Amino acid sequence: MFDLYRSLTNCQGTSRRAFLRVGSLSLLGLSLPAWLAARAAQGGAKDVSCILLWTEGGMSNVDTLDMKPDAPAEYRGQFLPIASNVPGIDVCEHLPLMSRQMDKVCLVKSIAHTESGDHVAATHYMLTGYPQRPDTSGQPVGSTVYPAFGSLVARQKGWQNGLPPNISFGRESYGGGGYMGSAYNPLIIQGDPAAKDFRVEDVSLAPGISPERAARRRTMIERLDAWQRDVEKSRGALLDRQQFYAQAFDLLTSPAAKKAFALSEEADAVSDRYGRTREGQAALLSRRLIEAGVRFVTIVSGGWDTHADNFNSLKNRLLPTLDKAWSALLEDLGQRGLLDSTVVICAGEFGRTPRVNGAAGRDHYAPCNVVAISGAGVKTAQTVGATDRKAEQVAGRSHSTLDYGATVMKLLGIDGTQEYRTEDGRPVLVNNGGQPIAEVLA
Repeated sequence: MFDLYRSLTNCQGTSRRAFLRVGSLSLLGLSLPAWLAARAAQGGAKDVSCILLWTEGGMSNVDTLDMKPDAPAEYRGQFLPIASNVPGIDVCEHLPLMSRQMDKVCLVKSIAHTESGDHVAATHYMLTGYPQRPDTSGQPVGSTVYPAFGSLVARQKGWQNGLPPNISFGRESYGGGGYMGSAYNPLIIQGDPAAKDFRVEDVSLAPGISPERAARRRTMIERLDAWQRDVEKSRGALLDRQQFYAQAFDLLTSPAAKKAFALSEEADAVSDRYGRTREGQAALLSRRLIEAGVRFVTIVSGGWDTHADNFNSLKNRLLPTLDKAWSALLEDLGQRGLLDSTVVICAGEFGRTPRVNGAAGRDHYAPCNVVAISGAGVKTAQTVGATDRKAEQVAGRSHSTLDYGATVMKLLGIDGTQEYRTEDGRPVLVNNGGQPIAEVLA
């Protein structure tokens, strides 16, 4: 079932205007929040979509894509590297399917940040590009929450084929519209696509509500809004409600949406290739959503915060699931010609400590992280940057999260020079000072 990502909330709870927005939809028999998404942005933005495989908790780079077989035992861990289809690039033995897809991947090992302690802050770093701004004493100041990449896509590119621009399977600890407002938050799909009874209820009208009846109720809401326009001093919220409702109505009545979510149309062999797991079927659905017109899809995969029992968790559950879903997605997109117009990113908020702890786990570690990028505009079959022999530091030049953010924006056709305003009217640049990582770009 659909829900909307709830970002930072205040102690006052639901506002009167938020209640009115939900009420407008309820009158029409719709359960989508009325602030579902913003008006489609106009302009000539590059028409590239994105699928983000988000390893929530922080994937161990030392045990997956940046292995150190020559390091001391307490660093290198239990797994062995295997050769990939790109000479010089090895991956973990528990990623055998991805080893045959590395010609479609650019491994970026030069991105480092300083937030190892807090998952939410680190997620904000890696999904927005923005770190917390330190004051002269080195302490973070300010409370600006920046928009995630998917929210920027939603604002600058907008809806397509009656489908929302930004959808997420599950919730990241942060991943919303930030200072741009909740209108640009992703549409959340909470259910498990691998479950036999999985259905996306909100791409259909409620039982007993025919399209004709919904249309009549829509007319009634328009009349109610016309009356409220005369009594409200500010029309901003009202105009927002009108546009959000119209978009929600479009989604519920969109043939493209119904078709995109029809996983039953896929052959059993295709579903098997992705894996009959939540992540595997979400990846398959993501491909269908991108084909239908959705611009940014996030798949949140949990369980990567492996402070204890790191190796069993990776070997028995996390890596086999990721291996099938990720490799099938890249292969499928390539066979369908969609990698020319889709960027695929596999990332988490940070890496894990290079030294194994006393619980056979690895802890949070921001100085070294690996991000894998594929698809449109990416120079693949290569590694950008390197870490030292124990994966303790980036060896040579490192890149900030602002550089990483500028790279993602460049690939997705987001205008990083655009200036928006916070709720208090302060101007903010979409990307302030970051430079795209030239080696990543084709």
